[in-house]
Amino acid sequence: MSLFDRYGALIVISSPSGAGKTTICKKLISEDKNLYLSVSVTTRKKRNKERDAIDYFFYSKSDFVKLQKQGKFLETAKVFDNFYGTLKEEVLENLKKGIDVIIDIDWQGTRQIDKYMRGNLVKIFLLPPSLEELNGRLSTRGTESPEEIDFRLSKAVKEIKHFNEYNYTLINDDLNSTIEKIKLIINVERMRISRQKNLKKFVDSLTKRDISTK
Repeated sequence: MSLFDRYGALIVISSPSGAGKTTICKKLISEDKNLYLSVSVTTRKKRNKERDAIDYFFYSKSDFVKLQKQGKFLETAKVFDNFYGTLKEEVLENLKKGIDVIIDIDWQGTRQIDKYMRGNLVKIFLLPPSLEELNGRLSTRGTESPEEIDFRLSKAVKEIKHFNEYNYTLINDDLNSTIEKIKLIINVERMRISRQKNLKKFVDSLTKRDISTK
């Protein structure tokens, strides 16, 4: 047991599609060995080059519903005809070990997790510098049709309105600068008193000592 043992921080990063959260999450994980990116469960079919247990856990709908009824998820969502969710055990076990966990989800999933964690959640929302810039990023990806891009832009406007439900809101106008700001946030959150496992025992030992020289 060490004075510096702590519980991990659970960090949610949300943004409209195209605002950079996926790139940022991958960069953070690659540069910090104590960060773990939570892998979501989905019932949709695996796409080309996707790997099970790395990109997603691919479950059948019946298995997903079974786990949902058993209370195995921190949050779930239905997108079109597919289910998505974050496994509770995977996240909580890492937090107990002192590993910080990043979850890449939307504001609705964030609400569900925040309720379960009773507010002990680090919530970061990324904003694009402008809708024009967001449109350009989505178009450059070349993965969506013009109609799909219009849909994502419309959805982005609705998502952005929930920015004030988060602890931190950053404008991602420069990727490296945004990453450095998030690193600062994570380092500060790691030092919260509520995450320190042995701090109270240490303080008690200080205050109970008899330092009288008489």
